[in-house]
Amino acid sequence: MSSTENTKRYLPWVVATALFMEQLDSTIVNTAIPSMAASLQVTPLSLKAVVTSYILSLAVAIPVSGWMADRYGTRRVFMSAIAVFTIASVLCGLSVNSPMLVAARLLQGFGAAMMMPVGRLAIIRTFPKAELLSAMNFVIIPALIGPLLGPTVGGLIVHWMSWREIFFINVPVGLAAIWLAHKHMPDYHGDGPRPLDVIGLILFGTGVALLSWLLEVFGEHKLDVTSAAVLLFISISLLAAYAWHAGREEHPLLRLALFRIRTFRVSVLGGFVTRLGVGGLPFLLPLLYQLGLGLPAWQSGLLMMPSAAAAMGMKFISVRVLNRFGYRQVLVVNTVLIGVTIAMYSFVQVGTPVYAIVAISLCLGFFNSLQFSSMNSIAYADVERGDSSMASTMASSMQQLSVSFGLAFGSLLTGWYLGDMPQTDRVVLAGALHHAFLTLAGVTILSSLTFWTLKKEDGESISRGSRVVSPPVQQNLKSSDAAE
Repeated sequence: MSSTENTKRYLPWVVATALFMEQLDSTIVNTAIPSMAASLQVTPLSLKAVVTSYILSLAVAIPVSGWMADRYGTRRVFMSAIAVFTIASVLCGLSVNSPMLVAARLLQGFGAAMMMPVGRLAIIRTFPKAELLSAMNFVIIPALIGPLLGPTVGGLIVHWMSWREIFFINVPVGLAAIWLAHKHMPDYHGDGPRPLDVIGLILFGTGVALLSWLLEVFGEHKLDVTSAAVLLFISISLLAAYAWHAGREEHPLLRLALFRIRTFRVSVLGGFVTRLGVGGLPFLLPLLYQLGLGLPAWQSGLLMMPSAAAAMGMKFISVRVLNRFGYRQVLVVNTVLIGVTIAMYSFVQVGTPVYAIVAISLCLGFFNSLQFSSMNSIAYADVERGDSSMASTMASSMQQLSVSFGLAFGSLLTGWYLGDMPQTDRVVLAGALHHAFLTLAGVTILSSLTFWTLKKEDGESISRGSRVVSPPVQQNLKSSDAAE
């Protein structure tokens, strides 16, 4: 077997292992939020900083990942990122208060920021466009085992042990991922050395961090309107200054000129608005189940599993769906279906049959999986191979930024509808969450308008290619199965 074939065979497993660890950690943490709040003696909504700090760290650090991969090589950066993530996980488990936990989560997010885009970059550079959709779907399927197991494992750990143990699970998985990366991760470098855009990093990172922090504290009413308006103006000014700087910099941190490519622009910017609507669900649903319905953590975890199971199932048919209907029609219709599904959570209350909640969860996972497969793959349909590193960095940055804003937006809405009412009142909290779900559903449905600008033939280099070309990943799996 040639070196290229060997890389194509094992690389998806390497990236999937790292994604599994990262996704497992995220879903376990969401399930354990109420238990953490009780242990650290804070309100559950205030602990969104534990989640937002991690996602914010991703959004700020991801822009550097492309530069680091080009300069130091994908293998070294990928392995170092896994090591940082694993060490930070141990520090999270050893935290004795909320500030320490938030600081450890920031470090953990920095490690994840290097893992995801570098792994995606290795996939993009290894597989041609005709094989890219199948390869990406294969990577995502094992990674979805994390969300499948996470809520249940997290619920059981919280039920029988301390929430601290949820972070120590990452240690054996991290060690296995480092070993796999050392053996099978290709070592890609950039075409030539480019300087790090330090000014751009300061402008973009500071602007994003300030804006995200502002959303968080505004939801808790810690700032008066004047101070909030001033900080909002400063954050927007910093981001505008970065846009001006990037247009004049030879090697910008994020090359905004890539947004001139229609498919890339629609995928990234349209996906930003869509994720803004769905980004708060992983945080809000455990609150609905545990605090609104009064379910124990392990039952709440079980109710999160159908969504991940449906997401895995969709990955097996998403290629055929895109072949049949095309990216434009799929994204427009599917976005509306996601919004309708989110609105259905506003009817979930004490006494709602379990099968109804499971049905909603299955639909959400099914539609979300198709949505993200479509948005993530069409982003690279018209991007030149030499721009793959920058495109991967920009797409990953905007995705994580939208998730961070989505989580803060969902929490802000819940706090707004809750008002001065106590969070300990089950009926009041459930009502606030119901109103938040309806608002998020409306935002998601409106985001479908952004996908109308796609043309019917957009993305055919990926979707049609996946139909006529037999992916090496699938060929190698069949060969492996036959050998066994």
